[in-house]
Amino acid sequence: MTRGRLADGLTVFSLAVVFSLGMGLIAVDPLATAPVRIDIRIRYSQFDPSTVTVPHGRPITFVLHNDDPIAHEWMVGDEQIHAHHRTGTEPFHASRPTEVSIAPLSTVETTVTFDDPVAWRYVCHLPGHEAYGMVGMVNAR
Repeated sequence: MTRGRLADGLTVFSLAVVFSLGMGLIAVDPLATAPVRIDIRIRYSQFDPSTVTVPHGRPITFVLHNDDPIAHEWMVGDEQIHAHHRTGTEPFHASRPTEVSIAPLSTVETTVTFDDPVAWRYVCHLPGHEAYGMVGMVNAR
């Protein structure tokens, strides 16, 4: 190998090392992708807090504490989702992270990632609960 080719090879190698180190320096921060935990308490058929703001694009673990002696639901979504659930056709929710049933005096966790910025309501659609004011808002920014 000639001295010029060796120098060219070392230059390319050096640039690759610098690029790799630089990529390591700008790699995704594990704390930026770790789930955010939000506690929501249910007491006297009310959500507390009734408004939460979370980052979009990150997993959000909602910890739902039902302090009431009756069951509740936590449904988060757009108005089409809420219109569907107002009919009460599903007695129990466990398969979708945005549709959760919470037994009396229990705690349930669910993890949701809001891919885009949204302002969605969370509602308990058990008979009379929404009308009583069991409604909250999640703002993903």
